[in-house]
Amino acid sequence: MQKFILIILAIVAAAIGLVLYQVYSQSQQVEQALVYQQPRSILPFVMTDHNGDEFANEQLNGKWSLVFFGYTSCPDVCPVTLQELNYVYANLNKAANDPVQVLLVSADPRRDSQQRLNNYINYFNKEFIALRAEHDVLFPFSRNLGLMYSITDDMSKENYLVNHSASIVLINPKGQIQAIFKPEINVGEVPSVDAKILLSDFAKIVKQTT
Repeated sequence: MQKFILIILAIVAAAIGLVLYQVYSQSQQVEQALVYQQPRSILPFVMTDHNGDEFANEQLNGKWSLVFFGYTSCPDVCPVTLQELNYVYANLNKAANDPVQVLLVSADPRRDSQQRLNNYINYFNKEFIALRAEHDVLFPFSRNLGLMYSITDDMSKENYLVNHSASIVLINPKGQIQAIFKPEINVGEVPSVDAKILLSDFAKIVKQTT
């Protein structure tokens, strides 16, 4: 009888252990981010930041970078995305050993001068970086990151619109594409990446890669 009880207890302990392991495994899985099993390389590029300094592949090394396309005249997605990232920026840095940088790449170089980008990005966070380049650099860079943008509106108008992805690309400290955060799409709402989910997924990705 005693031996039978010990067997039962062993089975129960094993079952509890399995459940706890499954719960732990699920807690370590990212919720919304698409994580590349093999990080993707980034082709050579050169842009200019909002301070007029050169920004190239070398500036991605040693940092986690969150990159998205936008423009200063954007009426909705861009300000919402920047507000969300600013909300969790301090905690993003706490979640990683390497510093985190936020990069807004302008999809509208015609209107987005260096000074305009400077004023715009500093309004949200003085540590964020805004980048600009001409379309011959932007198009291959956007394709390389898996993002998109297009200007289908009449550019002769003063307030033309630029279509662009609301996704955010995560680049690891080796300068490689590690993951992409997709926005939530809800009818009647601005598509945007949820800051809290991004922070949670980012922390898990950092832990998995280190």
